[in-house]
Amino acid sequence: MIAPERFLRIQKMLASRQPDLTVVMDNVNKPHNLSAIIRSCDAVGIHDLYAVSSKKSIHTTQNAAAGAGHWTNLHLCKDIGALCRKLGMEGMQVLAATNTEESRDFRTIDFTLPTAIVLGAEWEGVSAEAIHAADMAITIPMYGMVESLNVSVAAALILFEAERQRSLKGMYRTRRLEESLYRKLLFELSYPRLSRQLREKGGAYPELDEDGGIVLEEMEQENRPSPSASSI
Repeated sequence: MIAPERFLRIQKMLASRQPDLTVVMDNVNKPHNLSAIIRSCDAVGIHDLYAVSSKKSIHTTQNAAAGAGHWTNLHLCKDIGALCRKLGMEGMQVLAATNTEESRDFRTIDFTLPTAIVLGAEWEGVSAEAIHAADMAITIPMYGMVESLNVSVAAALILFEAERQRSLKGMYRTRRLEESLYRKLLFELSYPRLSRQLREKGGAYPELDEDGGIVLEEMEQENRPSPSASSI
C-alpha cells in the first residue's frame, strides 16, 4: 500500500495540473536540455508535452527519467507543422520562442489562455515550419552581447511567467483535469507496477480510498471471470 503522505502529495500534484498549457520541443536533441525542460514542465504543472524529432526515440539524462519524466507524459512526434496546427485546432495559442522583428516580449503575453510554447533546437532554433504554423513569435529581451539563452533556461523563464500569471488568477487552486483522467493518473502514479499488470491483462483499475488504499472488494469483482453459460 502506498504511504498516505505520498498519496496526498500525488493528489496535490494532480490537482494543480494545467491541461491547457504545454511545451513543444522542436528538434531539441541534447539530453541535458530535454531533461531540464521536462523538469520545468513538471514544476509548473504541465502533464502532456511534445518532442518533435526525426529519430525513433529521444534520450534524456537518467535523473529526469527517474524523476520528473515519471510524472509527465512525453509525446514523440515527427511533423512540427501538423502538431502546431492540431494544437491550434484544440484552441491553444501557439507561441514560437524566436527572435524576429515581429516577436513580442514574452511578458506581454496572456498565458492564462490555453497555450502551447514551441522551443527550438540548440543551434538551429525554432524551425521555419513551426514559425509559419504559430500564432505569434515571442522573445526574451536581452541587453548583453550574447544573442540567445540556453533553450532550457529560456523554457524556465517563459514557463514560470506562465505559472505566475496562472497563479494570480487562481488556476492552481481548483482541479482542472477531467475526473476520469484524474482517477486514472492517480491510480497509475500511486501503483505503477500494479497498473501496468492490469493493463496487460485488460483489467479495470479499482477505486482507492481516501488514504490511497485499494478497495479490494471492487478489485476482486472487476477482475472476476464472468460465469459461463453452463454455470447459469
